[in-house]
Amino acid sequence: MSSQGSTPFVLQTAGFDARFPNQNQTKHCYQNYIDYYKCVNAKGEDFAPCKQFFRAYNSLCPNEWITRFDEQRENGTFPSSLEP
Repeated sequence: MSSQGSTPFVLQTAGFDARFPNQNQTKHCYQNYIDYYKCVNAKGEDFAPCKQFFRAYNSLCPNEWITRFDEQRENGTFPSSLEP
């Protein structure tokens, strides 16, 4: 840690999810994106458990996918229901 009083930055990746045991994490990325927005729609953005899904999809999904998912969601063309 530097002497400038900065706090350490902890890097974390998504934990093991038994639903997706293989190395290809594409489905894991997509499912966590869906789970996050379902959780937020049901409980609100301040509900702490929703943040687990947020961290997981941000760790697993390429940024360009997230951007595309967000655009689809905003345009009403996202291919899955995000209702709880």
